[in-house]
Amino acid sequence: MGQAPFVHLHVHSEYSILDGACRIPALVDKAARLEMPAVSLTDHGSLAGAIDLYKAANKQGVKPIIGCEVYVADDRHVQTKGTAHLTLLAETTAGYANLIKLSSLGYLEGYYYKPRVDWDLLQTHSNGLIALSGCLSGKVCKALEENRENDAAAELDRLGQIFGKDSVYVEMQNAGLDVQARINPVLARAAETAGLPLVATGDVHYLRHEDARAHEALLCIQSGDSLKNPNHWKFDTDQFFFK
Repeated sequence: MGQAPFVHLHVHSEYSILDGACRIPALVDKAARLEMPAVSLTDHGSLAGAIDLYKAANKQGVKPIIGCEVYVADDRHVQTKGTAHLTLLAETTAGYANLIKLSSLGYLEGYYYKPRVDWDLLQTHSNGLIALSGCLSGKVCKALEENRENDAAAELDRLGQIFGKDSVYVEMQNAGLDVQARINPVLARAAETAGLPLVATGDVHYLRHEDARAHEALLCIQSGDSLKNPNHWKFDTDQFFFK
């Protein structure tokens, strides 16, 4: 029995401005060369790359999965910087329409440094969407990082209530970070307790391992810093590539 094909479900392109470094044609080409049947795009708060992904993927015979990593605030009308990441994937045409609405309303109604949605908007526009519980900046992982297992369970329950338990997956990542090694076993137990399946994602920000340094320069531009500064902001490992 052959190994099931892997599909990247958490990917950032150049449209995650000054954070993602994947050019979409090259992204799809790599997925095709690795014989992956599909590839997703989950840029931060934006669907700007959706059409480019669709066109490039169709040319290569790869299934495009349109998604978005949204910034979730408790109340989009209150101007606070505190947000949590949540990975959303369009499963149906209705889901794609809802992603468009969420992204647009994030800018039109919730923008404060970032395009923000809130739980009310997610509830209203949840049809046809699959929710992955998010990266380390998601509410579930953040709660587990702070040893708040009950809060993590409550967040998984809230996602199930909004999207339906059949459309929620507990997202697990391993980019070589100590915190991931610590919380992933707890995350697996939380998924089992909640009766939710696990899904492995890569949190892709650049295509090749050797692109990590260039991505570091991109983050310096974002933060107004310099590579010469030994304390400049960067990712803690060089494992955020398209594996």
